[in-house]
Amino acid sequence: LAAGLTGIEAGSDIGASIRNPAHYCGVYGHKPTYGIVSPRGQALPGVVAATDISAIGPMARSADDLATALDVMAGPDEIDGAGWQLRLPKPRKKRLREYKVGVIYTDPEAEVDEEVQKRLQALVDFLVRSKVKVNEKARPKVDGRAAHRNYIQLLRAATSGRLTPEMFQKGLEAAKSVAPGDESYPAQIIRAQTMYHKDWLAFNEARHKMRLVWAEFFREYDLLLCPAAATAAFPHNQKGERWERMVMVNGQPQPSTTQMFWAGYSGNAYLPSTVAPGGFTREGLPVGVQIVGPQYGDHTCIHFARLLEQEFQGFVPPAGFE
Repeated sequence: LAAGLTGIEAGSDIGASIRNPAHYCGVYGHKPTYGIVSPRGQALPGVVAATDISAIGPMARSADDLATALDVMAGPDEIDGAGWQLRLPKPRKKRLREYKVGVIYTDPEAEVDEEVQKRLQALVDFLVRSKVKVNEKARPKVDGRAAHRNYIQLLRAATSGRLTPEMFQKGLEAAKSVAPGDESYPAQIIRAQTMYHKDWLAFNEARHKMRLVWAEFFREYDLLLCPAAATAAFPHNQKGERWERMVMVNGQPQPSTTQMFWAGYSGNAYLPSTVAPGGFTREGLPVGVQIVGPQYGDHTCIHFARLLEQEFQGFVPPAGFE
């Protein structure tokens, strides 16, 4: 996509599988509001049930292409279309200066590298100069640690269907030896993959209460701007388990799974978010900004990205593919 070999791409996003590639490659990606794009035709053969949290969405080299792709993809499948049609609201505002946004640069649960924060700060400085109402302290009244724990439990419960019977049985045995106070990523995975449905219902209830808190935030603010990931693109590494693979954040190693915080913070609440180009690090690596909107505010997210494309930063082809 970034190289120009295709004009539009599509993917699924349960843990930033649309947002992270867009961020790392300097293109546009949109994770839609959960449920507005049918997974039929995108899911693996034999899978017809929608996966919790996972959303199907487009990637493109411009915000206009992103909006066009979403309009084509969104809506019910043949079965659901017999009873309902999708009508996403228009963007909340027309001009950049009319928007009111909150900003998050980093979080104690997932520290963000200064190179990424600097690009977000550059965007905020531009927005302030453009008369956008920016609040750098505004964020939903959701406890970040609790939100991340909730996301990991529901995420790994959602993906547990991929386990073979042997793998699941192994997990049941491993769960018996996990200490109650062990909050390591492997321990969280084992609990999530083998939990009772009653426990899942409790996590789901907590998630839906967080959704109400997010809705309250978006009554006052149009959008929330935050990182898409903790770092720019890092060297490819497939050694060991994912939580054993480290990325360097401000000179310190951080498990690559820690930055999943930025995927689940809004994604677990079923919210839409667009990743748009935000510039480059000193090493020339792309950095994206994550634009989170209210439920069904997909066009607001993309329209804001369009305004940034026109006035701040757009897609820049990689060297050799101009």
